[in-house]
Amino acid sequence: MEKLVEVSEPEIRIDFALGCKCRATVNLKSLIATSPIAYKVQTSSPHKFLVNPPSGLISPSSCTTFQVILKPQSQIPSTFPRSPSDRFLVRTAIAPELKLELNSSSSETTRSEIVNSWFSSIGHNCSTYDIKLKVVFVGPFLLRHAVSNGDCDSVRNIIKRQRSVFTEFSTREAESLIRVAKQLPNNNNDMVNILIEGGLKVDACTEPNAVKWVSMGWTSLHIAVANDRRDEVERLVRVNNNGGGCRWLDSKDKEGRTPLHLAASKALLGIAKVLIGAGAQVDARSKDGRTALFRAAANGDCEMVKMLVEMGADPTVTELHLGRSALDIARSKGHETAVKILERGEAVLHAARRGDLQLLETLLDKGATTNFRDQYGLTAVHIAAIKGNKDAVMIVAEFGADLECQDSEGNTPLHMAVEGGCAQMVEVLLNRGANVNARNKKGDTPLSISRFLSYEEITQLLVDEGAVLSVLPSNSPSPLS
Repeated sequence: MEKLVEVSEPEIRIDFALGCKCRATVNLKSLIATSPIAYKVQTSSPHKFLVNPPSGLISPSSCTTFQVILKPQSQIPSTFPRSPSDRFLVRTAIAPELKLELNSSSSETTRSEIVNSWFSSIGHNCSTYDIKLKVVFVGPFLLRHAVSNGDCDSVRNIIKRQRSVFTEFSTREAESLIRVAKQLPNNNNDMVNILIEGGLKVDACTEPNAVKWVSMGWTSLHIAVANDRRDEVERLVRVNNNGGGCRWLDSKDKEGRTPLHLAASKALLGIAKVLIGAGAQVDARSKDGRTALFRAAANGDCEMVKMLVEMGADPTVTELHLGRSALDIARSKGHETAVKILERGEAVLHAARRGDLQLLETLLDKGATTNFRDQYGLTAVHIAAIKGNKDAVMIVAEFGADLECQDSEGNTPLHMAVEGGCAQMVEVLLNRGANVNARNKKGDTPLSISRFLSYEEITQLLVDEGAVLSVLPSNSPSPLS
């Protein structure tokens, strides 16, 4: 069954603390514009979790939320951040019959009960789309516990999943955490490095980590970026740009990372803009072949991804070992919004509409999709066809665009070209093998539309290619007219 809803995150992140209720909010977005969607949330651990509301109805193309509540726990999770034993299942189904039963005046409890009863009544006789959500435990409490135990992997994973975790640490708490990390036996400063790279502010710490930074090959700009000191970044950029600063802006540490890599990894959008504005190389690669865009895409950081793409970052650059691009990693991690940005479908659509051939070819050369559709189901080849931009059609066709794709009304690019009245455009599509007798949802063929609009030259072209007048169009103009 087709996907009915989109979930904001594939994991439910619980900010854990002992002895108190812990909550997480999950956002659901309907992908169906014509009917309400019923949902029901189930958990593998009902003894630990509550869901509020456990079921409900999402209006067409709308959003809703439900809250996951962890009951007070007396013990630390046996494994974290990932909890292999705790999972959630969100069942969704199209439910047009509930539209009349539920209204805006119904209480949330009443709505939930009606939807839950509806799911029970349909059993397995109705097609559903199920979404599986994992549970992860994060937060300052577990971070401190992991640091104290020298558990580097857990610390890395908590920071990766909750980049805002350090915002709750005061200067004194940050100093204390660094001291605990430095006192760990046989740690070789690994834990300290993880904390600082993750964003823990160390400028007020009593024991500066200058030796560590030198050992990592960090410049003063790396350090300022890693500690989110935008004012210092701007000052360093101004001072050093007077002496050939672009090379300095792209200086690399021992892992081959530039300051822009650090900014992208830490979601520091403002600092990344400062660096690029000063001339930093947007597609610089670290030793593993990863770019700043790859790191942002892996994190699902849509704002950073969008900014880097707009500044010319190439989504097709691949890492060295697995050969994955930024687009590949975003897809594999389920970051759907980031995928859409990286595919640059809207940009292709706009370039085709304007007939901007240079931009169109550049986008497609860098892996942009030709299959993106607007709200009417129109692709780039539809739009170029109705505009008579035959060169644009030829470009997108060379990059694999489907010349038989249909919009929401069932129109192919040939239908659109006929309606646009451009005989040369029609001829280009026919020469590329377009189906001359394709029908839209009303049963109209390109020939019936051409005759209705009295396009004699186009009519003759279609007849010469074997077009058959089977259905005359209605007297009302098509939506695109």
